[in-house]
Amino acid sequence: MRNRPPTGRRRLALALSALLGGSALIALPTTAGAADGGVAVQYRTSASGATADQSEPWLKVRNTGSASVQLSQVKIRYYFKADSASTTYRFACSWAVKGCANITGTFGTLANPTATADRYLEIGFTSSAGTLASGADTGDMQLRFYQANWQPLNQADDYSFSGAQTSYADWSKVTAQLAGATVWGTAPAGNDPTDPTDPTDPTDPPGGGQSLFDDFSYASYSDPAISAHGWNVRSNSGGPGVPGANWDPSKVTFPTVSGNKVMNLETSTAGTAESTKQTEVVSKSTKFKNGTYAARVKFADAPQSGPDGDHLVQTFFTINDLKAPMADDYAEYDFEYLPNGGWGESGNILYTTSWETYNPDPWQAVNQHTESRQSYAGWHDLVLTIDNSSIKYYIDGQLFGTHDAQYLPERPMSINFNQWLIDLTGQTSTTSRAYNEQVDYVLHVKDQVLSPAQVSAKVAAYRTAGTAFVDEVPAS
Repeated sequence: MRNRPPTGRRRLALALSALLGGSALIALPTTAGAADGGVAVQYRTSASGATADQSEPWLKVRNTGSASVQLSQVKIRYYFKADSASTTYRFACSWAVKGCANITGTFGTLANPTATADRYLEIGFTSSAGTLASGADTGDMQLRFYQANWQPLNQADDYSFSGAQTSYADWSKVTAQLAGATVWGTAPAGNDPTDPTDPTDPTDPPGGGQSLFDDFSYASYSDPAISAHGWNVRSNSGGPGVPGANWDPSKVTFPTVSGNKVMNLETSTAGTAESTKQTEVVSKSTKFKNGTYAARVKFADAPQSGPDGDHLVQTFFTINDLKAPMADDYAEYDFEYLPNGGWGESGNILYTTSWETYNPDPWQAVNQHTESRQSYAGWHDLVLTIDNSSIKYYIDGQLFGTHDAQYLPERPMSINFNQWLIDLTGQTSTTSRAYNEQVDYVLHVKDQVLSPAQVSAKVAAYRTAGTAFVDEVPAS
């Protein structure tokens, strides 16, 4: 996030951003052992063709025992034949009664390949999925997987697939483990899931779909949980913004708004550099690259009190460091709202900008941007997706801009929010005024492109489960 307009006018400084269903099982109150009971898996598919863009193993898990089962102790395997030895697959959850955020999917390679199976998709549950009471089932888990290059896949030779299975029924061609012991189904010959030689798929290692979610439920900027959860509330000097201004961590607060905690970034000034206090919250890790980024942000057109008109920038962005002028491995992706203009603009303007590189002095920039000249005051759902072909920006569920593959990131980045003043020329009064930018949540899903509706569903699932924070994204 630099002190520059997306159109290329000079900025002054740089800132660092599936499912279970029927066999006899008795479970202990908190932990179920295989000897004590079992679960049954039911299956159906909505992608019934022998050839399909993606496979859709929809599953339910049913507790057939007399006591509850911890879903986090359950693992389901769906077996299939890879279309080629080098094919990489991706997992997705379209919808689930238990919430997609509480379902995991990873791929593995069978130790003893057969004519109908050499891979499997393993479905698990997080601890937030809770327990399954005796006789209860998980409800729908609408799961899918596809080739990473989105080429059609052949399901006709997949062990666990049946195109005729269009209604839920017990299905023994998927297996279920409970507390590490197989309690349901029959695996392809020689491939019991408890076989210790069963390795992880080397062509599709765990890494896709891990998420960062933060509801910003903190007590104050000095709450130890903020740092423990990987955030830095900035206090060091430097750009962007007014030279000589302060970055004041105490101006980052966590009020309750409509019964929900939010992060509030306050920026204030009395018309001088010394009186200007700006705010920024940055992830300490630069481990975010392809995938989905989302935040719900409240922009403001006017200060809480005092004269309006300051050239304010309110942001949500990702960034890595510029190692040298015009370095080709630099990356930055911005949502920037200017309520009072700036950088030559006289009124409201929202920019989304994808950066390839730049030179700070003399100013030279390589970027692509989309803009909209209108007020964006109020709450907005901001979604950014990055895959191997493009960068897409969405605002309130609508596609705002698509940027070219030239601007794809080459290195991981941090996640950032900040609010700052471009200069002090928009309003020259020495009367104090303060502006607020608020953030409801932030979400990143590694290596998966989610639609805005899927983002909303994932966030709702976290909140329904009472999950205020999770970070499964591995270090880069």
